[in-house]
Amino acid sequence: MKIKICGLRREEDVAYANEVRPDYVGFILSAGFRRSITRETARNLKSKLDPGILAVGVFVDEEPEKITEYLEENVIDVAQLHGRESEEDICYIKAVTGKPVIKALKMSEDPRMNRFMIEAWLDSAADYLLFDSGMGSGKTFDWNLLDELMQDVGGELPKPFFMAGGLATDNLSEVERRWRPYAADLSSSVETDGVKDLEKMQKAVLAVRELNDGKE
Repeated sequence: MKIKICGLRREEDVAYANEVRPDYVGFILSAGFRRSITRETARNLKSKLDPGILAVGVFVDEEPEKITEYLEENVIDVAQLHGRESEEDICYIKAVTGKPVIKALKMSEDPRMNRFMIEAWLDSAADYLLFDSGMGSGKTFDWNLLDELMQDVGGELPKPFFMAGGLATDNLSEVERRWRPYAADLSSSVETDGVKDLEKMQKAVLAVRELNDGKE
């Protein structure tokens, strides 16, 4: 299982990431969210990021042409789409840039709706899905809903996925055991008073590395 730390905003955040070395970091590139940053801030942060760590740009209902600009200018390495983007938008982004795309799906309280939504995206050109309770809410969704879906598809999804929403050091083991996601996505749980915390980031990355070592 890989780990993504989302919502980096400051040069200090990037320095922390370079020290603890998650697989991915995330920049919120659509306006209006607490962790949103501008293109120039993202460009500056990316220039200071260790090249071995992939930068994910998080977008909500942005024009695909704008998203491709970020990718082509190497401000980000991966696009994460949290809005009402269409399959045509995803195909366009991939055709123009050749870069990976993550399609985020907000889990509802209706298991049938979740099942229809996820099944509709399993054949998407998106490289990964991401299951979340909302964008940056820091709260988990009802994980039993995902258990039911997994049972329906034979215990494993045919597309790799990120798990997000309320993940923290103390529940990463359960997440890995129950669903074996491609990656865990953390943000609020590695912050103190709304900013990234080096010690919490270290503990989260170490927890994932230890889980992976235990499987070898």
